[in-house]
Amino acid sequence: MEINQLTHKIIGAAIEVHRNLGPGLLESAYRDCLAYELSLLNLKVEKEKLLPVNYKGIVLNQGYRLDLLVEGKVVVELKSVEELTDIHQAQLLTYLKLGNYPLGLLINFHTKILKNGIKRIIHHPSENSHPQDGNLYF
Repeated sequence: MEINQLTHKIIGAAIEVHRNLGPGLLESAYRDCLAYELSLLNLKVEKEKLLPVNYKGIVLNQGYRLDLLVEGKVVVELKSVEELTDIHQAQLLTYLKLGNYPLGLLINFHTKILKNGIKRIIHHPSENSHPQDGNLYF
């Protein structure tokens, strides 16, 4: 599936969750409901996928977790905050770089209209890097 079609489906599913639940819940509730909606669309969804940090050939398992990884391509980072800040965008971009993923969606469910709480971030992964290529683990 082409990545723009995939993000369209993810955003549609997020809107469906927001339409049913509204703002004000914990991120974990939105995560689980969105994962369910995406599974109904026959999309592969990984919840709380571990994301190690690769530093000079060693892999540090620091407990970073992606809220959702869809079809192994799109990182979905969920928030339930008054407003998205630069640090939220930086967090998602870091996840994209660490995992060598091409695209991320930052979705803030604490908005009246969900489309106002969505940011799309593109990363151009290098073809030669992947954080788990034959390294030591700590």
